[in-house]
Amino acid sequence: MASVLFLLLACYLMAIASAGNFYQEFDITWGDGRGKILDNGQLLTLSLDKASGSGFQSKNEYLFGEIDMQLKLVPGNSAGTVTAYYLSSQGPSHDEIDFEFLGNLSGDPYTLHTNVFTQGKGNREMQFHLWFDPTRDFHTYSILWNPRHVIFMVDGIPIRDFKNLESRGIAFPKSQPMGIYSSLWNADDWATQGGRVKTDWTKAPFTASYRNFNADACIWSSGTSNCPSQKSDNAGWWNQELDSTSQERMRWAQQNYMIYNYCNDLKRFPQGLPPECFIA
Repeated sequence: MASVLFLLLACYLMAIASAGNFYQEFDITWGDGRGKILDNGQLLTLSLDKASGSGFQSKNEYLFGEIDMQLKLVPGNSAGTVTAYYLSSQGPSHDEIDFEFLGNLSGDPYTLHTNVFTQGKGNREMQFHLWFDPTRDFHTYSILWNPRHVIFMVDGIPIRDFKNLESRGIAFPKSQPMGIYSSLWNADDWATQGGRVKTDWTKAPFTASYRNFNADACIWSSGTSNCPSQKSDNAGWWNQELDSTSQERMRWAQQNYMIYNYCNDLKRFPQGLPPECFIA
């Protein structure tokens, strides 16, 4: 009996270790050595200089799940740089769930840019400032994606809930498996103050750091998911939605830190706001 318990404990510990191991979970896909996996797979860094940025992607694709990653963003004068961390499928009618961190001048806040693409259509941007300095320490950025919701969270605080409104004719990402991608790149034509502030290359290389990746998710392989069509763990992420406390926390984040909401941009949509903007 003791040997069985020891074996189960060993397997459990191995599962914990592999959950956040970048060697096992990700491939660095571009950057000519500017992306690095360090500390026995527990830390990943991306760098940007005038010649190139860098990026990585997951070995697996997922169809629903809760994805967590801790990031520490480019410190100091990060104007012109973008650190993107997102889920995406492939093809012209792709689905995509975006976190993008838009750099700024020293002392000015980062802009956290979120977007949801369904069947190749995006234009659902919501932007936030953060209630902390995201360059001083690691913070957790999470995507909870189930058949009814896409919920964006920062350190466990929900900031956005994109709901499944297919019954109202609004597409929802539910059938295309998505990989996890991240990149650090130069976008000084638009990223900071609409492109007015350019990247200061004397501050290069710029570096963003990643740790503590975790995916409690349905892995897609050979055309099938390793999750049943109807998961039964009612307490887990499959059926999760925001309770009253979480809704209050999201209202706090949106009222105090949201700086742009596409649903309020009448000039951008002269023919009328997208239909989901009128549904609570």
